[in-house]
Amino acid sequence: MPASSKPAVKRPRASGRITLQEVAEAAGVSPITVSRALRGERAVAAELVERVRQAAEQLGYVPDPAARALASSRSSHVGVLIPLLSNALFVDLLDAIQRALLPAGYQTLIGVTHYDPAEEEALLRSYLLHRPAGLIVTGFDRTPVARKLIEASGVPCVHVMETVAEAGVYSVGFSQAEAGEAMTAQLIEQGRRHIAFAAAQLDPRTLQRAEGYRRAMQRAGRAPREWLNPQRSSLALGGQLFEQILHEAPEIDAIFFNNDDLAQGALLAALRLGVHVPAEIAVAGFNDLTGSDQMLPPLSTVRTPRSAIGREAARMLMSLMRGEAVPEPRLDLGFEIVRRGSS
Repeated sequence: MPASSKPAVKRPRASGRITLQEVAEAAGVSPITVSRALRGERAVAAELVERVRQAAEQLGYVPDPAARALASSRSSHVGVLIPLLSNALFVDLLDAIQRALLPAGYQTLIGVTHYDPAEEEALLRSYLLHRPAGLIVTGFDRTPVARKLIEASGVPCVHVMETVAEAGVYSVGFSQAEAGEAMTAQLIEQGRRHIAFAAAQLDPRTLQRAEGYRRAMQRAGRAPREWLNPQRSSLALGGQLFEQILHEAPEIDAIFFNNDDLAQGALLAALRLGVHVPAEIAVAGFNDLTGSDQMLPPLSTVRTPRSAIGREAARMLMSLMRGEAVPEPRLDLGFEIVRRGSS
């Protein structure tokens, strides 16, 4: 055998996984040096780090996150629980979270709760078994058992999309109720007298927007008119709600939809029915989703900072995971009323 050749690494295990010990033997160092080098600890000499890196690369070594978690009582995983992946709002939120966490060496465990507190509770039980480094959860609507699971785990947790001023609770979001109130107030200021609120899904944040709508209407001495549908939000449902409102309450001169996809569906229905927007009826949405500015007419809406929420929540969580103080545990990023041609 040539002097430069190395014997093939024998792996009697059924999995065939390259181990830390094998990388250490190939690099001519101890396993603890391999572990420290791969974690990027400064105490390891640069020459040893390079040797370990080359050996790991040549052998195809992939660190075992489960073993690392057992050894350190920590993992590199962050559990992120969102209601839906079919809603662009949460896709943008998740993308921002991942972009912030990945460069810091954290992987996301994504859980979809489908707005079901019992499903969220089951996901929490499963994820906490893996000892995640941190958690990001959506809102505050969860079972008492789920709240206790988070509290008892000792795992740092940040809540997103809503905020609360409560000791020991970390949150990044904005006031859903204030946003709903602000959009309704603008429609009133534009001279609309009979404003309807139309909503689907009816999750806690939708109901908070409805509460803001009611406050603005009552302050203006107007009677709230609401069409609430528990089905999942969609363009098709938005068109159906638009037609339903026109049929049941022809005096309505503005509709505030709780999500842009409903409002987009309403604008498409208006084109189909020959209803002039905003001359006959104004239409407004919520979230400023992709395509809203391209509708005919462009959709007026509430622009929500979901990417900024994801980014800041990830940063807040990383501070907590490092044991650092967080000066602002409640971070309200606000919202923006965007008036376009539909109102």
